[in-house]
Amino acid sequence: IIRRTIGGETEVFGQLICKYQDRLYNGMVQIIRSESEAEDVVQDAFVLAFTKLKSFKGNSAFYTWLYRIAYNVAITRLRRRKPTVSLEGKGEHSRLDFPDSGPSPDAELQRNEQARQLTQAMDRLSHEHRAILVLREMEELDYDTIAEILDLPIGTVRSRLHRARGHLREHLQAIMNEH
Repeated sequence: IIRRTIGGETEVFGQLICKYQDRLYNGMVQIIRSESEAEDVVQDAFVLAFTKLKSFKGNSAFYTWLYRIAYNVAITRLRRRKPTVSLEGKGEHSRLDFPDSGPSPDAELQRNEQARQLTQAMDRLSHEHRAILVLREMEELDYDTIAEILDLPIGTVRSRLHRARGHLREHLQAIMNEH
């Protein structure tokens, strides 16, 4: 598909969009914490990927290369963003769910509360810590791929992931103590 697109069959690039847009969108929602901004980030990432497709060397998976582009767009947006209280990020695409534990209403309420608390704790993390947790725990990427996406040494990925998990635990504990 990439060779065909570079060769002038630009319409086949749509196949890559169809294949990766939902997965990329879900990752960006978790990083940028806004569904509408995540849509913009994904769109911008695909436009950039299309225009820079000739620079894709194939040393990594296309999705890894694309995710790095989207991540850089998201981080640029986050740095420009003025601090605000966001009412977004509460929709079906951004909710962090736990596996279904059965039909019990009490269990469902508890699961929803845990998901709300986890989302609230994730919102308190820096975007660097949130991004690394999303890549590892939600995208289930290995350390090498994360290092490539974030352009970090693997040791930094490991230490940042360790710190992110620690901060997440602290935030979760504080949230649980508030209630």
